[in-house]
Amino acid sequence: QVQLVESGGGLVQPGGSLRLSCAASGFMFSSYAMNWYRQAPGKERELVASISSSGGSTNYADSVKGRFTISRDNAKNTVYLQMNSLKPEDTGVYYCKAVRIRDVYWGRGTQVTVSS
Repeated sequence: QVQLVESGGGLVQPGGSLRLSCAASGFMFSSYAMNWYRQAPGKERELVASISSSGGSTNYADSVKGRFTISRDNAKNTVYLQMNSLKPEDTGVYYCKAVRIRDVYWGRGTQVTVSS
């Protein structure tokens, strides 16, 4: 059965850091591009970062560029999101998504709260 399980979320002060992980199972992880999305209360879900299946290319939303880094370890079937210099506007539920041609899989999300 296909599963994407996010972890690493929590409460952090502004300026702090968190590393999110998304563990995949039930499909050929190394053939899928991976994405991180986030959704704040009352707002639409937005794409935060993307990484190609091999890890050779990445893309970031302008709002997180220079602060967040997406990476993957295909041997561990895991994608990561390193988040530094966190701001209150980074607060939300973070989701990972796997994409390959017509196949799309979503995780259930992990909460990130940036607050003093």
